[in-house]
Amino acid sequence: MKKIISRIFLGLLILVILAAVAVHLFLDSAVKRGVETIGPSVTKVPIKLNSISISLLSGSGKVKGLTVGNPEGYKTPSSIQVGSASLELSPGSIFSPKVVIKSIVVEGPEITFETDFKGNNLSKILDNVQKSSGTSTNEPSKPAQPAEPAANQGKKLEVDDFVIKGAKMHVSVTTLNQSATVPLPDIHLTNLGTGPEGITPAELTERVLSEIEKVAVQQSASVMGDISKGAQFMARDVQSNVVNKVTKGIGDLFKKK
Repeated sequence: MKKIISRIFLGLLILVILAAVAVHLFLDSAVKRGVETIGPSVTKVPIKLNSISISLLSGSGKVKGLTVGNPEGYKTPSSIQVGSASLELSPGSIFSPKVVIKSIVVEGPEITFETDFKGNNLSKILDNVQKSSGTSTNEPSKPAQPAEPAANQGKKLEVDDFVIKGAKMHVSVTTLNQSATVPLPDIHLTNLGTGPEGITPAELTERVLSEIEKVAVQQSASVMGDISKGAQFMARDVQSNVVNKVTKGIGDLFKKK
């Protein structure tokens, strides 16, 4: 009798383990699929994710190889590259209407700020996200457009702590075919979607990308200033109308900010 009970218990244990593994694999693949399908519909740029692994027991997770592409017309291959990121969430919230993420830490991302002095790639992606979430303010004379269906897909989120640290930015000035790399200060956002309604993935993307774009513009100012001085020097020696226009474009770019 004891052997029968032991075998039944062992069989049930194996079933539980297999079920846990199946749910784990399904959850990871579902999140990866969501990032690579809903993400591009919101940002209007390609997004690729190598892998994500989330533990249902501890709530810890790892993200590896996230690449965010650039809008059409921009020359650099990507706008954001993340080698790895870690997250901690409340396991009990995974199957609830709002997923509670305690922390997200993004380490050492590489961000590309590409500009032709008329605009930049990060601002364009941010505008795409705002249009998707219905918060675009580029046309103040018109009422905000309703969010596209893709922006409302998926669960609502709460992110208590979001940190981006050790980032570096590649400044690419396509008009002059010049580039430079500068470090970015750490970005720390808290209490995102802590209300009962939470926030959508599109709204979370907008908040994070808005902060990245703001910091990127601020930190690129010194690099752009050096390029501006170089352009003015070239204008005196070469008397180039093109360079004069570029120098004016640098000033106009930062006046908009």
